[in-house]
Amino acid sequence: MGLLLSGAHANPLTDSPTVRVHGLDWDVHEVTIGQVKAFAQATGFVSRAEKEGGGTVYEAGWATKKGWTWRQPYGVTAQDTEPAVHLTFDEAQAICRHAGKRLPTDAEWTAAAYLEQRQPAPPPFVTGQRYRYPDGDSARQSHCLQGCLDRTGVAPAGSLWRGSGHLPVNQLAAGVNGLRGMGGNVWEWVDTGEGEERITRGGSWWYDAARQVESDVATKPRMTRVVYIGFRCVRPAR
Repeated sequence: MGLLLSGAHANPLTDSPTVRVHGLDWDVHEVTIGQVKAFAQATGFVSRAEKEGGGTVYEAGWATKKGWTWRQPYGVTAQDTEPAVHLTFDEAQAICRHAGKRLPTDAEWTAAAYLEQRQPAPPPFVTGQRYRYPDGDSARQSHCLQGCLDRTGVAPAGSLWRGSGHLPVNQLAAGVNGLRGMGGNVWEWVDTGEGEERITRGGSWWYDAARQVESDVATKPRMTRVVYIGFRCVRPAR
């Protein structure tokens, strides 16, 4: 299928930039803090992490971090262009649905992330080719712990036991099908799983590039609210 790119308009939730991949309009990048702010202003939304005093991070064991929420991923003032994290699967789904969208399924996510479907595809991508990483043959254009861009994330120095945190979404290059950040930066919730578990895709800044491959099927409890899981939304093509 071809690709269509639309610019952002007044409503950052419903009119964020999208690309069309196999009958779905995909958010080009992960949902941002600024977009969730718009949702919260419209609905009065308060996340579970906010209600509980903070989200979680792994520090040789799970730790709750006071004040770490989608508004302040690392407990300090954040940029609106950072990916929104510390949100549960159900919170992410509700944010997408408020914008007339939804979370993608695992099959949809993997097809968009690894199989180039643009006709014609811009170099260096090739139409019909299945890639190892969402950024192509290598993960060097993504953001992760090792094997990716040589970039330092936005987390304050000393705030993390491992890694340097995520990058703002607009700092990552377009990968397969013109999507940004499908590999690395933050894991992404998808609407597939059994019981209380839901799949997350793409790896994150916490892990090295090996976690970005299609065969890596990670699951988390749907109530997880952690510093390295975000999401993006899709809707049927109009």
